[in-house]
Amino acid sequence: MKIKKPDYVVFNSATQKYDAFVMPYPSSVSAPVIKNTNTTAWKNRSINKVNSKVATKLLELKEQYDSILKEFEYNKLIFNAKISFEPVIGQTYHLYQRDNGETFMSLLSPDQFNLMHLGSFYLNAEMIWQKI
Repeated sequence: MKIKKPDYVVFNSATQKYDAFVMPYPSSVSAPVIKNTNTTAWKNRSINKVNSKVATKLLELKEQYDSILKEFEYNKLIFNAKISFEPVIGQTYHLYQRDNGETFMSLLSPDQFNLMHLGSFYLNAEMIWQKI
């Protein structure tokens, strides 16, 4: 017949060892009292940090989105314009608008031409026009 040990004795019947020292909780009446730690301040600080980080990241993403959208609009405008030559990567070109609304690319700078200048653009190595 097995002898049952008292409840305050921590005996592991699987390993046949006393293992009170490995328990994450006290196993004796004389052990210190477990008190709940007030984590409200920590939670509030963490929530504020996370909210701030997320808000900052959203602003960065919005700025990136706006930049990409602007780049797309410039490229759309240029590819819809009349280009009577093959642009060379790394060169700067100028976009003009005629009186009839037609747009075209030119090598001539705004001080050499007397039409509405829409902008100067640089063709990068990825074949994307960038406004200067």
